[in-house]
Amino acid sequence: MTTVAKIRVRLLAWYESHRRALPWRATDGRRPDPYAVWLSEIMLQQTTVPHATPYFLTFTRRWPTVEDLAAAQDGEVMAAWAGLGYYARARNLLACARAIAADHAGVFPDDEEALRRLPGIGAYTAAAVAAIAFGRAANVVDGNVERVISRLLAVETPLPAAKPELSRLAGALVRDDRAGDWAQALMDLGATVCRPTNPLCDRCPVSVHCAALGMGTPAAFPRRTARADRPHRYGAAFRLVRAGDVGLVRRPARGLLGGMLGLPTTDWRAAPWTSNEALTVAPRLVTNGVWRSVGSVEHVFTHFSLTLGVYESGHAAHDPALVWTAAAQAASQTPSLFRKALGVEMSPISATALHAPPGK
Repeated sequence: MTTVAKIRVRLLAWYESHRRALPWRATDGRRPDPYAVWLSEIMLQQTTVPHATPYFLTFTRRWPTVEDLAAAQDGEVMAAWAGLGYYARARNLLACARAIAADHAGVFPDDEEALRRLPGIGAYTAAAVAAIAFGRAANVVDGNVERVISRLLAVETPLPAAKPELSRLAGALVRDDRAGDWAQALMDLGATVCRPTNPLCDRCPVSVHCAALGMGTPAAFPRRTARADRPHRYGAAFRLVRAGDVGLVRRPARGLLGGMLGLPTTDWRAAPWTSNEALTVAPRLVTNGVWRSVGSVEHVFTHFSLTLGVYESGHAAHDPALVWTAAAQAASQTPSLFRKALGVEMSPISATALHAPPGK
């Protein structure tokens, strides 16, 4: 038996006994639901299983089929996605669901090439859906798989430059037999045993074949190129309150947090905003120009971090752009950045009355 065959036999046998119980996985020999597989894979991009699971359950209860999702209102889907991050995924999710409903009679294509032609489906997602939902011999390579392969074969090339090499090496292990199980077995091994730190090598079914373990340094793989420092930006958010409601705005469809409800804000820039500068942006929102500084929040995006000062006023002017939302519900309909800003509480020390600059 070849080394590849031994690795496959051992890993698939381990998967039979140790597979994770996940709500999007088929059980009892049933065929996987392509809708559930696709939805979970979109949600799991840059997101952990524990964080994505309640969103998946909410979506599938509310929209149990891809055609149900296709018929949903944009705002409803964006609100349901709030807090899951990477909001372009939600827009692409709707576009893809509508394309499947309109162009494929509500039936997912069953091969990678056709899947990749759908909105928001890239190489990884197409491979995952093809393998898991349809049993195609597709090369499914996520971060977990990259880590397993880099350790198994002691790949010295650092990430991200190693990605093509790791994909090629992972592809050499793929076979037609049990393609979906193989893809999920590799992912489960990386998630539960071959962890980023403190790998559980004594529990690994293929440790006897692991070159990194043989070197005595499994946690040193994958090698990584040093990251550049993340830039920092500054902004201000304006919290308008009225009779238990808070005024939100719909952000532009394009750009960061696009299409989501949030608090009105300044631009986010490299230099801090003074209170006087920030309030030149917001006075049209209130009748008497009086704001209170109630503190600030910190948030980290993929490519930069942000300090957002928060100002509050209870004297809202009429503005058709404002979406008045019950304060108790606003947090559940906004991204995590604005959830933080909505939660900032005024204290006697930090609360400072500020007047808008004259003439505004």
